[in-house]
Amino acid sequence: MEMQHATTERVSAASTGIDTWSDAGILAALIEGQERAIAAVRAAIPQISQAAAAIAERLRAGGCLYYAGAGTSIRVGVQDGSELPATFGLAETRIRYLIAGGRAAMFDTLAKAEDDAAEGARAAEGCTPADVVIAIAASGTTPYTVAAAKSARARGACVIAMVNNAGTPLAAAAAHEILLDSGPEAIAGSTRMAAGTAQKAALNLLSTLANIKLGAVHDGLMVNVQADNQKLKQRARTMIGTITGADEARAAAALEQTKGLVKPAVLICAGAASLAAAERLLDATHGNLRQALQRLASPDRF
Repeated sequence: MEMQHATTERVSAASTGIDTWSDAGILAALIEGQERAIAAVRAAIPQISQAAAAIAERLRAGGCLYYAGAGTSIRVGVQDGSELPATFGLAETRIRYLIAGGRAAMFDTLAKAEDDAAEGARAAEGCTPADVVIAIAASGTTPYTVAAAKSARARGACVIAMVNNAGTPLAAAAAHEILLDSGPEAIAGSTRMAAGTAQKAALNLLSTLANIKLGAVHDGLMVNVQADNQKLKQRARTMIGTITGADEARAAAALEQTKGLVKPAVLICAGAASLAAAERLLDATHGNLRQALQRLASPDRF
């Protein structure tokens, strides 16, 4: 696929004369682009679901989650990945980034770095068959990202391509494609806009669904949260009370016993004889709190 044929590079006829419009007209056009972006994510739900299952499978088995890309795409990826430890308890050591231009490119415009296919291939040399890589590129043609995807897949990693154009080299290099057909940008080629919104929303859905599958959520509560500040400690106590009916003092005591871990604290408040007993229940259910509570309530059923 040639870059000039990419949908995200096309000049939109709807934007003709945009620089002469009223502020309200310009903003309305930009909002329409954002709405198209969300519609594109909705259309990709089946692809997102399949990719989330692949992520959960690799992470459940102990693999690492990689985000790969350049420019806006990898900045969106890093934003998603950096939130996972605090929200879902995924260890920071299991989240890695393949960034064109390195970490400096998160803050500085190092545009030439995205053309370095050799560096993309080299960066992915640490990937293993246990890992999963989310390779993100609006165009689907970014040399660094395509090379990283090919290199990772050659090493047995599961590669997911997130693209905003159909029929791309990046999608061809992946086991799973998430196509976000967000269309031409109001400002041609400015993929930080509609394409970036689609990527951000799709990554939110993808990582959240994967972590729900891994047991990090119970009744809409983030039960793998790392309670490292006062706000999160209060949230943890509230979650325990919501699930078990325990008062705040009892919830706080259980959290003290589990060193801030919500799931075993819930089980202790629900009747587990000890921290060790709570941990055995969680081990037996692969960290699924709902199943652990069921076993605690009716041990003879299982």
